[in-house]
Amino acid sequence: MSAHASGLPFGIDFGGSGIKGAPVDLEKGELTDERVRVETPQPSTPDAVAKVFADLLAQFPGSDGPVGVTVPGVVVKGVVQSAANIDKHWIGENADQLFTDRTGRDVHVVNDADAAGLAEVRYGAAKGRRGLVIVTTLGTGIGSALVYDGVLVPNSELGHLEIDGHDAEKRAASSAREREDLSWEDWAKRLTTYYRQLERLFSPELFVVGGGISKKAGKFLPLLDIETEIIPAGLRNAAGIVGAALYATES
Repeated sequence: MSAHASGLPFGIDFGGSGIKGAPVDLEKGELTDERVRVETPQPSTPDAVAKVFADLLAQFPGSDGPVGVTVPGVVVKGVVQSAANIDKHWIGENADQLFTDRTGRDVHVVNDADAAGLAEVRYGAAKGRRGLVIVTTLGTGIGSALVYDGVLVPNSELGHLEIDGHDAEKRAASSAREREDLSWEDWAKRLTTYYRQLERLFSPELFVVGGGISKKAGKFLPLLDIETEIIPAGLRNAAGIVGAALYATES
């Protein structure tokens, strides 16, 4: 192992269908190696996933720093409190402890949207912005991260705001646009309703929009009728991995 590689933190993006990981250079906020992707085991029990993580880390002997892991659920003090797209056995699991024990590394878990939010504020679209930045990921659901002057306020779960009697993400997530075959204009109306509600509640300085759909930001962001500046995320698929490594290093 070269001295240069030693101490590099590692980020793992753990989702319902895939597990992706790579070492991260936190000076630049970039992956230092090609990310490796493996299928999420089915069922995705804590034990099965811990084994995949150990195998994944073994492929990168040059990275021996702390390990950050994104989880699609609420995480409080290393304990997973909800499990949207993963096995229900995660609920109540002390994931920090489990992964640390099974990998022999210092592991910290963080909500997936929170990890992306941290990365966008430190390295991406919101770099250098003060005040309250709200990062939203539009995908199967709506993930959110609240970052105030660079400090994360964790587990905001703003996709679950109730708007007009509906869970917001059921009507405004990217999956709703596909499921209901909405035009960009019709989807933008729903997003306008959603972001206006966030404006009323939080008066943020900036909205950042992530998720796969952010690649097509030009088709819908200009159609939104809101007061707050809203911009697409900058880090694309690397945000979860980079944010997880950052969170682990600073936890």
